[in-house]
Amino acid sequence: MGVHVTTVFIALSFTIVLTMSKKFFIKPSLFISALLMTLAACGSDDKSTTTEPIATEDTAIEVASTDVPATDAPVASTANSTRGSMHGVRYCEILLISRKDDGIHGEVFNTFPLNECPDDQWKAIDTAAVAKAEGVLFAMPNGPRYWAMDSVVKADMADVFSKTFGEVEMNRYASVYVGTSPADLLTFYSPFAVNRKAAFTFNAGTNVYMLHDAEGNTYVMQSWSQQVDPMLTEDDLLTLADRLQLPEGWTYDYKTLTQDFVVETRAEDAQVLGDDLRNSYSYVAVAP
Repeated sequence: MGVHVTTVFIALSFTIVLTMSKKFFIKPSLFISALLMTLAACGSDDKSTTTEPIATEDTAIEVASTDVPATDAPVASTANSTRGSMHGVRYCEILLISRKDDGIHGEVFNTFPLNECPDDQWKAIDTAAVAKAEGVLFAMPNGPRYWAMDSVVKADMADVFSKTFGEVEMNRYASVYVGTSPADLLTFYSPFAVNRKAAFTFNAGTNVYMLHDAEGNTYVMQSWSQQVDPMLTEDDLLTLADRLQLPEGWTYDYKTLTQDFVVETRAEDAQVLGDDLRNSYSYVAVAP
């Protein structure tokens, strides 16, 4: 059975990929110091975000059945019926980063399907003001990015709500455990645990782009990024192996699917990593 979709999207990927320029990765200590300085701003009455319920007259969620493993929660259909496939659709994220007893966590807000992250509005977001208003360590912009999958379903809508950052409305879809230090955000080719309760479907005929680590594990690209290379397009992904600074023993390749392929993470955390161009990938137990 396929997923019958009647709704505007609700789902989320996540990618822990920084939007900072490469110089911050050359000098991570400077980057971390700057991030931690935002703590001094926490607790202000200044408000740069607004919060609204997720349900609107433009959004309808229905329970759908699928062929992927069942979870305890009902499965909500989350693809955007007005777009057809979400493959290649532009989006952006804001991550609200905070420290908890066990380390650094992020709450992930995403523009899809509310808007396609208008460039002028995206660039105008004051992330320092957002962090101050939200009372978090810092707010990290992540985008613009482009979806690589064709559709998404999300199992649990209980914790989905919307916020507006500057003039850009986003939905909260996921959370991520970063590690014990903000410096862990600087790590490429190392997976983060993402609680998104979602399944990504790549349709037959779609190209899937993959990383394979030295142990033979496979990660399937879920989005490509224009954060490092603003001119990066999907056509460039065909020869991406020539550009990536892969760890020893890692490889990159792609294939055109002959049947649908599902990245299933509704019942467990997704393992998501980024490459050095900020493209993001999800671990899969079996390669397509």
